[in-house]
Amino acid sequence: MRLLHTSDWHLGRSFHGVGMLDAQRAFVDQLVGVVREQSVDVVLIAGDVYDRALPGVDVVGLLDDALVRLSGAGAKVVLTSGNHDSAIRLGFASRLLERGGVHLRTRLAELDTPLLLPLAEDAGSNDAGSNDAGSGPVLAIYGIPWLEPRLVAAQLGVETASHFEVTRAATGLIRADLAARAQTRTVHSVVLAHTFASGGISSDSERDLSIGGVGAVPLDLFDGFSYTALGHLHGRQTLSPTVRYSGSPLAYSFSEAQHQKGGWLIDVDATGVTAVTEVLWEAPRQLAVLRGTLAELLAAEEFGWAEGAYCQVTLTDAQRPAQAMEQLRARFPDTLVLGFDPQGGEATAKTSYSSRLAQAGDDLSICCGFLEHVRGRSADDAETAVLAEALEAVRLEGVSR
Repeated sequence: MRLLHTSDWHLGRSFHGVGMLDAQRAFVDQLVGVVREQSVDVVLIAGDVYDRALPGVDVVGLLDDALVRLSGAGAKVVLTSGNHDSAIRLGFASRLLERGGVHLRTRLAELDTPLLLPLAEDAGSNDAGSNDAGSGPVLAIYGIPWLEPRLVAAQLGVETASHFEVTRAATGLIRADLAARAQTRTVHSVVLAHTFASGGISSDSERDLSIGGVGAVPLDLFDGFSYTALGHLHGRQTLSPTVRYSGSPLAYSFSEAQHQKGGWLIDVDATGVTAVTEVLWEAPRQLAVLRGTLAELLAAEEFGWAEGAYCQVTLTDAQRPAQAMEQLRARFPDTLVLGFDPQGGEATAKTSYSSRLAQAGDDLSICCGFLEHVRGRSADDAETAVLAEALEAVRLEGVSR
């Protein structure tokens, strides 16, 4: 049996104001192609299917199309909800969808209810209705939706509303179900979870880890499962031989410019997981993170590859160039983000505006200083002349009164 681990589709998301629905459709095309070419039996989607709780009509339509095409390609789908999804909305019609091979795990009550698939060659049908048929080896696929500690702690019977405690309780329920099933047959397990996972080992004295202020769960909470398919982090990575993030299929920020997007193919037979191999997604557009002076970026041949990319540019000119974005877009039409990090400027550039104002000698110096403060570039001769003319007009008007 072959499974494909994906997550964090974020359907409906934009990239710095650029809609990505066409790129996401292209990803679905690639996904369906891989399912057919690699004879994938089950597609795993570990949360954040949508980018927001109330997706647009066209976004819902894209997911509908994806599920129909995956089912038509011969694959079952196991899908959990992430923190960007509305678990209630995403889980709508789950019992009906299950008949078509789409298994939603968005409810807390279902996290220890697995999809059971026979692994022996002669085990017969893989229909969802055959979950408890036979006594041969089976694969049990569980889905843990995003667990918001404050909302689920009481339901899971834990006193401390932390990611560690609720995830430990959830994996404990799954282990209990596995133990009961293992008394009568060989059971291999795959667990989907949408969460932060660290490489640390848990202990009673150090229960909660943190990443960016958000609770992270220790890796050993997933010990004993044949494979854990994680979602939530957008970089594809291996935390251990049995615990992996697939990452997002597309880059959703310039911090992901160096990511190689893809997923994981997991082969399972009656003995357990036999192989895990990468599958790569082709990026619709390159991302370029460029840094330098405006003159360097506009002239250097080494940046030619970025002319067709989405660009994030940081200019290092000592003074902010005039019409910088317009000049950049003449060469890099899809410059989406522009920042400034002046290098080599005068020491006074770092002086606070209030200090510089106190040192100003006359009204013209104050006006020129304010212009420099708000735009990062000194007034040129023409601008200084205009300001001087305006001040003189104000002075003369005051005299005439």
